[in-house]
Amino acid sequence: MELGLTTFAERYPVADRPAPTAAQRLREVVEEAVATEAAGLDVYGVGEHHRVDFAASAPAVVLAAIAARTERIQLTSAVTVLSSADPVRAYQEFATLDALSDGRAELMAGRGSFTESNTVLARTRP
Repeated sequence: MELGLTTFAERYPVADRPAPTAAQRLREVVEEAVATEAAGLDVYGVGEHHRVDFAASAPAVVLAAIAARTERIQLTSAVTVLSSADPVRAYQEFATLDALSDGRAELMAGRGSFTESNTVLARTRP
């Protein structure tokens, strides 16, 4: 059995603290993953979301930053949304992550669950 943590890098305000910027939240995610490994857990996952209240729209990139700061923890997408991605590109990104992390990458594929994601993607594509 493996134990670990996953995140979607939510950007919600907490207590008296305002919502962090996307850049701040992504840096926090990397630090959380480093702490997860230091605590002896086995896996850290970053899920994909395409909404403004979530910071992780490119899990492979975030996991690559985590790979550079860790040595043994498994790195997984807590979901890669194939309905909004090119499956070949997703494979290539995770194959590259797997090579850079010495075989620690895993790809968990799924479908989108929010219609807002499609609107955000439509606005960002030419």
